[in-house]
Amino acid sequence: MLRLIIWLILVGLVIYAVFWAIDRRSTEQHPEQPRPRRPTPPAPRGPDDDEDFLRDLDRKWRRHRDDPPS
Repeated sequence: MLRLIIWLILVGLVIYAVFWAIDRRSTEQHPEQPRPRRPTPPAPRGPDDDEDFLRDLDRKWRRHRDDPPS
């Protein structure tokens, strides 16, 4: 059983080394072409960046301020 585990580890390392070498060779042949990056998701916006939220908040605050106490 131990021999099987050692063989699997060795085969995995060899496969990894082959793919690493292929990837490295392809990037060395075209150094002027950078790898395409994944688009970054937009940064989360807080409620203070949302114009509609601020407008609604101001409207509620003015309505509350102008209402006479009951």
